[in-house]
Amino acid sequence: MRPGVVAALVSASLLVLGAAPPAAGGAPRAKRPTGPGPAALADTGGGTQLILAQAPGTGATSGTLTWWDLTDGRWVRAGSAPARFGARGLVEGAARVQGGYTTPTGLYDLPYAFGIEAAPPGTRVAYRRVRQGSWWCEDTRSASYNRWSEPLAADCRGSESERLISYATQYAYGLVIGFNYREPVRGRGAGIFLHVNGRGATAGCVSVPRDAMRRLLAWTDPRRRPHIAIGTASGATALSRY
Repeated sequence: MRPGVVAALVSASLLVLGAAPPAAGGAPRAKRPTGPGPAALADTGGGTQLILAQAPGTGATSGTLTWWDLTDGRWVRAGSAPARFGARGLVEGAARVQGGYTTPTGLYDLPYAFGIEAAPPGTRVAYRRVRQGSWWCEDTRSASYNRWSEPLAADCRGSESERLISYATQYAYGLVIGFNYREPVRGRGAGIFLHVNGRGATAGCVSVPRDAMRRLLAWTDPRRRPHIAIGTASGATALSRY
């Protein structure tokens, strides 16, 4: 989402940081660690890999990113990095407005990776190379809204979209965050990615240092249904899915 302008759950249920659902039928629940990690979430997407992007509050533009593996019933942290968020903080995904410079809270899948540079060694997730004619359509009038467009679709205005190769630093490596992606609501937002840091806060994406992005791409395994949960560390924010 236009990183150069500034200096991402599957049903309608809610995810609340710090809450845990009751076990079905009163069956005993597997012991899970306490703390600020995935064990504190009511829903982690059903997979065994999770990226957790946390800001100290909804008005923050920076925070932390951690990534986790579910191993033998316990979430184990696999890595961490400082993270940046939208220039105007975070907002519930369902309430987000395009152009608001906010990062959408919620739990989202990660459809595929992309980058101007070649995929780092060990990358297993589908990886699309950025070329001269690669665009992300953000034109609300276009049938290609919130989609990769190569070449730029005839009904998609370049002035309302991103030419991906123009952001050599930020889009060296990235992961598409599945916000507003499956059935896009026009005007809610397009082009929300996890990508390499630029010079400051983002226009709505989540960004991390370059080395962290490379490590994330080598770690992400599509067979393990990875998701990203974006929210606040306080646990006071209700997050809508997808």
